Amino acid sequence: MRRTVEPELMDDEEQARAYASADFSASDTAFVEAFQARFGAALAASDAPIADLGCGPGNIALRLAHALPQRRIVAVDGAEAMLALGRERARTEGRDNVDFVRATLPSDALPPAHFGAIVSNSLLHHLHDPSVLWRTVAHIGRPGAPVYVGDLRRPPTPEAARAIVARYAGDAPPLLQEDYLASLHAAFEPAEVASQLAAAGLGGLAVEAVADRYLLVVGRLPG
Repeated sequence: MRRTVEPELMDDEEQARAYASADFSASDTAFVEAFQARFGAALAASDAPIADLGCGPGNIALRLAHALPQRRIVAVDGAEAMLALGRERARTEGRDNVDFVRATLPSDALPPAHFGAIVSNSLLHHLHDPSVLWRTVAHIGRPGAPVYVGDLRRPPTPEAARAIVARYAGDAPPLLQEDYLASLHAAFEPAEVASQLAAAGLGGLAVEAVADRYLLVVGRLPG
């Protein structure tokens, strides 16, 4: 099916709280653990900050802050409603090594060649122009920096998208089910992402299809 874009920002307070209260703990923990498993040696060898692009309410950033207490995590999002929830959670958890920054990509708030690693989870499908993500990754990362980007993968048909929502979010509130279906329609196929990476000069990053609904972009920036 053809891609249908959705709003880039989740800046409605009700939507933000619904998202933050949903239980993504298993997938978020698996994301951070897989990132560490792939790049453990590189993460141990550097003290440069890690960027989390499209951080939402901080699900990934706060887990990274806990797992890597010696590293500063810079969590970036364009939606203040999401960032406010992330800051509140950081105070509650006592995480003082994570900074929440409001920025819409591309942004001068992110210094060039500054970050020792870059992660992003479920941002790509929100972007009307996906090239802004890959240009930002290439611009802000240090040479050789690990990159770990996860996102949804667009199903082949509307019927397949509805079946995925029913299978994985059938018990979720209607608002989240609607958002999930819209996100599946807005997601990219692996071949599309590979073309985006090539256009950004990041053809050395690999695109992997994961399970029945995800894709992963993983590798290191050119050294």
